[in-house]
Amino acid sequence: MLRIFVRNNLRVNFPAVGAFHTSPVDTAARKGTREKAKKKKVKVEVKKVGFIPHNQRKKDNVLTNVANKHVNDSWKRTPIDDVYRGKFYQWKVYSFREAVECHRETHHPTMYNVPNANLDVHIELNMVGEKKTRFLENFHRLVKIEHNFDLGVDRKLLVFTKTKESAAEALAAGAAHAGGTELIKDVQNGDLLLSDYHYVLAHSEILPELVTLRGLMKKKFPAPKNGSLGSDIPEMVKHFKNGIEYSAIRDENQLDFGLVTTSIGTLNMDIDQLEKNLINILRDIDSMRPKRDGKFISRVLLKSAPSSEQFKIDPFLYINEVLEKYSAKVDNETNEEEEVQAVQ
Repeated sequence: MLRIFVRNNLRVNFPAVGAFHTSPVDTAARKGTREKAKKKKVKVEVKKVGFIPHNQRKKDNVLTNVANKHVNDSWKRTPIDDVYRGKFYQWKVYSFREAVECHRETHHPTMYNVPNANLDVHIELNMVGEKKTRFLENFHRLVKIEHNFDLGVDRKLLVFTKTKESAAEALAAGAAHAGGTELIKDVQNGDLLLSDYHYVLAHSEILPELVTLRGLMKKKFPAPKNGSLGSDIPEMVKHFKNGIEYSAIRDENQLDFGLVTTSIGTLNMDIDQLEKNLINILRDIDSMRPKRDGKFISRVLLKSAPSSEQFKIDPFLYINEVLEKYSAKVDNETNEEEEVQAVQ
């Protein structure tokens, strides 16, 4: 078309027009374009993932902005009226007696009609260890209490003793089975199953003969650390028969938060007896405190099903809020500051 236009209108010789290049310019691709195209064609290797249990498949998708379970309402105002919006004010701290009386009111025969319901205690822990990046592991313990109550479980105890007199004392104290070397042979032969018993106790004198069962007993093997090995068999049996079991469970999503939930008695027990049982539990938990400053027990609540009410009490009436050596350091520092100010 261009040639015809030039020939007819410009009257130029056809060979002269043929010297013009009328095709589009053929530019080269940019450097690295072909290499990028080749890389896109490379197949991505699919990593094989092993079997994941159904309850852990969405574990990585847990929201990161989970609310802190350590409740600190010290910045809130204290209520001055009888009726108020609870979320805008500090939690009221009850005395132990007041909290028990409040639960007794709701469990009265005219309301829930459960006057002998269990009184449960929820103890929140700060699980940070001696280092800020380390956290305490879960622990399970059994506490000796002064005032027994129905635990709802009949614990079966197996006791190994050297003499028949000690075996008779163990049976009289509440053991399910007691004996000497003959019981060791029964366990080895399979006539006596260790799985039928909750705890295994032993007198110190029979320990050399009992070592042969260490592989079979495993964690049930008697040890002085947990009180299952000793010389006072009747007292040991009472401790494991009537003691309160509790477990400190660390939160999976917040590693510095732990919770202990257990019963300390029933509502129809004397309040002083309930309080003594609570003190025993608090002191036993406090014995697991790591060697660091700050609180270990952060909050204590009293609950009693079926009611949803929970009452906050002050645990530091019964135990130290911080370690003694750290509190002593603080006292020394304050005394030194006062002396410096006095000199000035």
